[in-house]
Order: sequence, then structure tokens, then C-alpha cells
Amino acid sequence: MKGSRGLITKLLIPIFAFTLSQPVLAAPIELSLDDSIALALKNNPDITIAKADREKSLWAVKQAQAAKGVTVSYVHTDERYNTPPTYLIPRYTWTTKFDNEVSLSIPVYSGGNLESQIDQAKLNLRVADLNIDATKQQLKQSVTAYYFNVLQYRNELQISQETVDNYVGHLKNVQAQYDAGMVAKSDVLASEVSLANAQNSLIKAQNNYQLAVSSLNNAIGLPLDSELKLKEDLKYEPYSLTLDDCARYAMANRPEIAEYQAKIAIARDDVKIAKSGYRPTVEFTAAQDWYDNKLPGSKNSNWLVALTLSWKIFDCGLNNAKVKQAQSSVDTALEQARQKRDAILLEVRQYYLSMQEAEKRIDTSKVAVKQAEENLRIAEVRYNAGVGTNLDVLDAVLSLNQAKTNYIQALYDYNTSKAQLDRAMGVPVK
Repeated sequence: MKGSRGLITKLLIPIFAFTLSQPVLAAPIELSLDDSIALALKNNPDITIAKADREKSLWAVKQAQAAKGVTVSYVHTDERYNTPPTYLIPRYTWTTKFDNEVSLSIPVYSGGNLESQIDQAKLNLRVADLNIDATKQQLKQSVTAYYFNVLQYRNELQISQETVDNYVGHLKNVQAQYDAGMVAKSDVLASEVSLANAQNSLIKAQNNYQLAVSSLNNAIGLPLDSELKLKEDLKYEPYSLTLDDCARYAMANRPEIAEYQAKIAIARDDVKIAKSGYRPTVEFTAAQDWYDNKLPGSKNSNWLVALTLSWKIFDCGLNNAKVKQAQSSVDTALEQARQKRDAILLEVRQYYLSMQEAEKRIDTSKVAVKQAEENLRIAEVRYNAGVGTNLDVLDAVLSLNQAKTNYIQALYDYNTSKAQLDRAMGVPVK
């Protein structure tokens, strides 16, 4: 028995050493899934970039609108030049002139060019807003997956620890029976090997859990070595919507659908801009000028009011080529929108069916866990009674480990598929 205790202690040393080697961290940060998503929305650089793009688009609207407004300019010119000799003045004459001009201009008619540019800028702002929504939804789905990863590995770590505990307890029993001469040495050796393998799996589970925590920390903007205490666990909540319901919701709410419709409108505005080259432009100008041969040049006054019409009569087909290019861009945008719509419907179907498949596995694996627990209990009783084999117990422990792992995996797959389905449908992030 003394040898058995020494052997068990020796087998457990790697686990204790692994635990003691970990750094001592501050008090764990308690997080719910909603807390994690809120932190990511606040700290993640993807949101900051999307908002910066939106700000850029907003100023592009103001720029396009300003092009249709009044422009006031001031020009000051200093000149000194000579005049060649003439019959009346038979020598070079030097002249100094200082000129000041204030002018006002406003486009009266642009053939639809400026109006289309303003409309395009507003549509680009709309696209930027939709991109923020899509970025938030993608970020929510990613953080949810990281959160569930931590829960999955936390549960697998617990399962691995339970498996080690089961093997430790069984090894004690086998060693005691061996010391009493009731079983062969091979039973002890087989139990020791199973325990060592379970310990290796436990070490891997501990490492997987720590990596999952670091990944979640990175996604929500916390230091990578922050210790977390998640408030939730993987659970099953029935989903009430049908596949058709999900598809209809996606077509009405997915930001990318509206984004591609805006891109089609932008392409059509490019056609309008190109066609404006066929039309004349009209501009109103008013100017006031002062000039003198001494600074500041304000002695003489002159004014001008003009209404200018400009119309390009012939350009060797240049503008027609621009129109054809723009119309081709509309065709491309229409096809891209159709492809995106089909891709979204495929995503919805894929994640909905994956969720249903995982839901079925939850039920079957839950039953399997109960059966595996009963099988282990029976195997241990039979072995203690001398009518069962050591291999039966070892296999029963391994089967229980696999059944519990399958159950956790089914829960993880169900919850992550549901999160992916929400993103595919365009469920808004509050």
C-alpha cells in the first residue's frame, strides 16, 4: 500500500508542478457574455476604424454640397512691365500696376453633375453607417465564439480532472487488491498507464483553457494575462424561428443587403455624372476690381457681372466612352448584389442546419452520459466482486470521458451556430 501511495504521488507531480508554475494573477475579472461584447465594442480597433471611415464620408458630403454653393475669391497682383516705342512715344515706357479683385461665382446649372455627386456622397455615408452595423455584428459573433471557447475548455478541463480522479481512485483499489494477492501485476500496470495518459490530457486541457482566455482578452481589449471568471456556462435554449423566418429576416435586416443597394445607386449616379457631359453648364460671376500705380492699388474702380454658358459640342466620343463605362459598373454592382444575396441565404441555411444538427446531438449525448456513468458504476462493482476485469473499468472511465466531452461539444456547437446565425440574419447589436 505504501508503494501505491508513492506511485500515485509520483504520477500526480506533473500536474502539481504545472499548477505551481503558473504566475500569480490579480483577482479574477467577472464577465458575462454581454459584458464581454460591451468591452469589445468599446476597445476593439475595428470599430474605431469603421467610425473613422464614417467621419470621412460625412465630410465628403459637406465637400460635395459646398461645390454647389457660392465661392468668393480675392486676388492681389503686383506688376511692372515695359511698353515698346511707338510713333507717339519713341522710347520704352515702364509701367507699375497694383491690382485688387474680389469676385463671386455660383454654379447655376451643372447638367446634373453636382447634384449627382452630392447624392453619391450621401449614399457613401449610408454605406459607412451600414459598415459600422456590420462590423458590430461581426465583432459580437467573434467575441461570443471566444467566450464560448473559454466555457468549452473550462468544461473539458473539469472533465479531464474528473477522469484523472477516477483513474486515481481505481488505481488505489487495484493496488490494494494486488497487495492482497487478488489480482495480477498487469492490472496495476494497465491502470498506471491509463492514469498517465489522463494526466497528459489534463495538462493539454489546462493549456487550451489558458490560450482560450488569452484570446478572449485580446478580443475585448484586456491584457492577455488577465484572469477571468465567466458568469455563464454553455446551456441549451430552444430556438423558435423556422428556416424561412430566418431567411426573410436576413433579407430585411442584413446590413450588406442595404449596402449593396446603395452601391447600385452610387453606380447609377456615376452614369448621371457621365451624361452631364452632354449638357451645358451655366455659371454666374460678379467681380469688383481696383487698380493704381501705387500701393495698395485702390484708386480706380471697375466692376463686372457675367452669366457664362459652356457646352462641349464635340469631343471625339470621349464622353460617350465615360457613359458606357459607368453603365458597365451598374451591371457589375447588380451582379455583385445578387451574389451577396445568395451568399447570405446560404449562410443562414448553413448555420441553421448546423444548429439543428447540434441540437439533436445534445439529446443523444446527454443520454450517453447517463449510460456511461451507470456503466462505470457497474464495472467498478463487478471488478470489486472479482467477476469483472480491470479493462472493463478502464474502458468505462474512458467511455464516460468521451460521452461528457461529446455533450460539451454539442452544447458548444449549438451555441456558436446560433451566434453565427444571428450574425448571418443581421440581428442588430444593442
